[in-house]
Amino acid sequence: MNHTISDKDRRKFLTGAIFLMATSAIGPAFLTQTARFTEQFLASFAFAILISLIIDIGVQMNIWRVISVSGKRGQEIANALLPGLGYVIAGLILFGGFAFNIANIGGAALGLNVLFDLPLTAGGVITAVLTIGLFMFKRFGPVMDRVMQVCGIIMLLMVGYVMFNSSPPVQEAAYRAIVPEGYMMLLLPIVTIVGGTVGGYISFAGGHRLVDAGITGKENVKFVGRAANLGILTTGVMRVFLFLAVLGVVTAGYSLDENNPAATVFQVGLGDVGYYLFGLVLFVAAISSVIGCAYTSVSFLRSFHPIFAKQNNFFIAGFIIISALIFLTIGQPVQLLILAGALNGLILPVVLTTILIASRKKSIVGDYHHPTWLIVFGALTVVVTLGAGYIALEGIVNLWTGN
Repeated sequence: MNHTISDKDRRKFLTGAIFLMATSAIGPAFLTQTARFTEQFLASFAFAILISLIIDIGVQMNIWRVISVSGKRGQEIANALLPGLGYVIAGLILFGGFAFNIANIGGAALGLNVLFDLPLTAGGVITAVLTIGLFMFKRFGPVMDRVMQVCGIIMLLMVGYVMFNSSPPVQEAAYRAIVPEGYMMLLLPIVTIVGGTVGGYISFAGGHRLVDAGITGKENVKFVGRAANLGILTTGVMRVFLFLAVLGVVTAGYSLDENNPAATVFQVGLGDVGYYLFGLVLFVAAISSVIGCAYTSVSFLRSFHPIFAKQNNFFIAGFIIISALIFLTIGQPVQLLILAGALNGLILPVVLTTILIASRKKSIVGDYHHPTWLIVFGALTVVVTLGAGYIALEGIVNLWTGN
């Protein structure tokens, strides 16, 4: 890998990795989840956001550092530890990536429907064409980085504007972030948020982008650690903005639309203009998630055969086309999304355990010494995410048994 990268280029690639991770996490499900949980738990949901941010940092700091130092992608590290494990993880992440990409394309189509009254099928086709067009650029990496940065900034500014207009009870939210009305009742929201922000492909989005950019080796550890933190904090700021916007609306006595809770927040906060603003935010959130999901999911194939690396952009295009065709023909089957969510809950502890063991293997990280506190932090996160996997499995059993 190339280690002689100028500071300017390194900062540019790191910013790209930060926004790729953050915008991949901020999709249609993110908007809906945050709105629904805030309506249910009110100011106490601030505690779930705080805990999930701490867990997210534990996941990303470990994964980004080990991937960057080793110069290997997640599946290569897994195969180096246990031959065949990388193929299993890659298969699970690709399945989850397809399921969530179908939902992302649906979200972008819904955004276009709000903005231009387009049928969902037309919106799905337009989304697929736009995102495939991006990956057809000869040097799509820098173009993708810039698109993701613009998308991230648009979302932050717009949701921040709605938040200020909804006049939320900030002091109560700050108090409940430490002293919620009930700790145990927030377990499921914490598990769901962690799965949505660092589950499946999202944990690798930034790390794989750094490997592709050649930002690897021990000398880049400090930059990579900072980038991992900033990626999580960017997602965190967006979630806090959205949480406070929803909190302001529901404490003012409004009920959220059951089918589209986030839309209500924008409409109440800014009137009819807010509804169109929601359409734009939803489209930007969804299309950036399509890009991040496709790029990262296909990166799990790149080490298995030279053709995947050589024709990477065509495989990404194929991934988007298949996702779009499934959306156009069978829509977004709930069972598929729940199954994918459950698999992500199960993948994270396996992947994180693999990374933690790899961090102590000289054959993988050389003479790099991974901080003990990060390993302890990561081990605690594994325990929490195993609980997440158990809850997810319970959800699958209930789904298929009809309970």
